[in-house]
Amino acid sequence: MRENRRSMAKKLRVGILFGGRSGEHEVSLLSAASILKAIDHDKFDVTPIGITKEGRWLASADARGLLDGDQSAVARRLRAGDPEATPGAKLLHEGIPTLLAPEPRSTTALNQSQGRSLDVVFPVLHGTFGEDGTIQGLFELAGIAYVGSGVLGSAAGMDKDVMKRLFAQAGLPIVKHITILRSDWEKSPRKSIARIEDALDYPMFVKPANLGSSVGISKAHDRKELGPALRLAARYDRKLIVEQGVGGKKGRARELEVAVLGNDAPQASVAGEIIPGKEFYDYEAKYLSEGSVPVIPAELARAEAKKIREMAVAAFRACDLSGLARVDFLMEPGGKRRIYLNEVNTLPGFTCISMYPKLWEASGLSYKDLITRLIELALERQAEKKRTVYSREE
Repeated sequence: MRENRRSMAKKLRVGILFGGRSGEHEVSLLSAASILKAIDHDKFDVTPIGITKEGRWLASADARGLLDGDQSAVARRLRAGDPEATPGAKLLHEGIPTLLAPEPRSTTALNQSQGRSLDVVFPVLHGTFGEDGTIQGLFELAGIAYVGSGVLGSAAGMDKDVMKRLFAQAGLPIVKHITILRSDWEKSPRKSIARIEDALDYPMFVKPANLGSSVGISKAHDRKELGPALRLAARYDRKLIVEQGVGGKKGRARELEVAVLGNDAPQASVAGEIIPGKEFYDYEAKYLSEGSVPVIPAELARAEAKKIREMAVAAFRACDLSGLARVDFLMEPGGKRRIYLNEVNTLPGFTCISMYPKLWEASGLSYKDLITRLIELALERQAEKKRTVYSREE
């Protein structure tokens, strides 16, 4: 019995944080469920931490209730204004100072598990408030090690406008595009459309600058479709990205993906390809409808595969990322086969059948070992940060 207790004490305590307020809440639940099932329980003492769509934090049994879909039970325990309902409710009631409380016996949802502090947090929060630097800032303030990119990398990886500027500065090939503000579009729709048409040719892809899982993205084949596409994207962000379609009207671009893993010395997986069941890989094609086919490894010439992997690592470094990222590319159809960097995703889907883990599995790293490696990278990055001095030395 004593040996078992000693063995448990040696385990790293890992908080799996999932849910969140974004439109990718359900995707996050699927990712977290897969991680909780596959994680090496001989090495890690795992605590689930959930965030409801309303922003309430839940720990332990309440978090598992959210994960299992038992939201009615969770709702009954989350009495409005009652800080004693759950640790998560207490955290919200008292605010961030509770999270940062120095008392070793603090019982907040994020940095404590039954009175025991967490060693590392694995956030599986896709989209807004999860991979845009906001939750990462909270971790930084609390001094907690966490999986994935820091505040800067997360924010840059979410904002397609900023991301493309960083890619361009690094000399990476990107598609022709234009950024407009929602306020400009709403103030003068005709002027905005004229500006877009002066810069780009149809077909065009219209996207919110800050969102994931292809939510709010449309393909506009002509002016008739451009206006509705801009209105849809404007629901989701104040910045709108309009991209000229790769391949033009002649054909559909190939959608290629590479998984990157590491901190200061990142490595790239084999390249994969998604063949969408629809005209392009939108939210419905990703999660709701059948017909999209992943091909791993992608059918590429050796030089093309090498180039894409090198570009993936360069994109990872251009955005100052760490831990993990999926890097997406577009390849021209036909003979030219020019390759364009599309975007990075700093917290990609993480179910056992998602592209990021599957790409690493095809590269020789199992799903279970990938989870372990990401936790190790989080601790390595935390140790590196501790070497930094934040005040003037006398």
